[in-house]
Amino acid sequence: MLKTSSSDRPAGLVRRRVSVSAIILLAALIYSVTGLAQPAPLKVVASFSILGDMTHEIGGEHIALTTIVGADGDAHSFEPAPKDVKALASARLLIVNGLSFEGWLPRLVKASGFKGSEVMASGGVVPRHLTAAEQALEAREGHGADTGNTDHPASIDPHAWQSLSNGVIYAKNIAAGLAKADPIHASDYQARASAYIERMKALDDEIKGMLAGVSGERRRVVTSHDAFGYFGQAYGVQFISAAGLSSEAEPSAKDIAGIIDQVRKEHVPAVFIENITSPKLVEQIARETGAKVGGTLYSDALAQPGKPAGTYLGMFKWNARQLIDALRPAALQ
Repeated sequence: MLKTSSSDRPAGLVRRRVSVSAIILLAALIYSVTGLAQPAPLKVVASFSILGDMTHEIGGEHIALTTIVGADGDAHSFEPAPKDVKALASARLLIVNGLSFEGWLPRLVKASGFKGSEVMASGGVVPRHLTAAEQALEAREGHGADTGNTDHPASIDPHAWQSLSNGVIYAKNIAAGLAKADPIHASDYQARASAYIERMKALDDEIKGMLAGVSGERRRVVTSHDAFGYFGQAYGVQFISAAGLSSEAEPSAKDIAGIIDQVRKEHVPAVFIENITSPKLVEQIARETGAKVGGTLYSDALAQPGKPAGTYLGMFKWNARQLIDALRPAALQ
């Protein structure tokens, strides 16, 4: 049999084989380059732990998240550190509560030279206006002046996340902000947000069902500071705060005496401490009234990771259970 040399093959066949080889080589090169050049995660900064957990739930593996005020941290008294300036300087997205909650944030943004986009998680929430009594307490404690934000003066309660229906709004705003900053993964953000929102709605229904067995006259409690107004609106619980909106507020002796008198007259069944405030004031009220100390509630910060209140939904479950256990009559315990 005669062997055919390459010089004897038809030119078209040789060219076709060269072309196929070139295509395979090019495909391998493209695969190797794209495999090494995956898009970097979106750098996101959240102002405090509750927003951090929400953002983590929605962003997943597509984001690199930094939370400024961490678990058990008090966002009212927080002072930014150099590491916070550095984190914000390189971020593309900043998630904030708004409603004048993060009073320290404008200074941090200015110091960092932040050039990214900002998402106000509470955008679209119907703000809760303080009652006349709450505004009077704020004024006596020196917090009645305007915060400097003309859109949200000091008469507005900033703790809007303490309602799961508002939590739904927060989740939608965060998902929209992530999708706009990172459109490649927009569908993933929306899908994760939708699943998260369904969990919020289910928990909201569960809490309402749990509280249904607590009579209206027993739905009154004392807390350290005025952080649960939205929870009270949503679930029909009256929260009597020992101090104003800020955890740093120090009520006068007259204010404390007034609360003690109210607890006695109205037979308020329980008082609660918070994870971000000193328990001394609430414990004093309990001693002088005989009200039950109902445990710890989480208001402005989550518990440490891994604990029952270490996530936003976990915080809601924990708070609801503490309240129900304290408010139910002893015969039903």
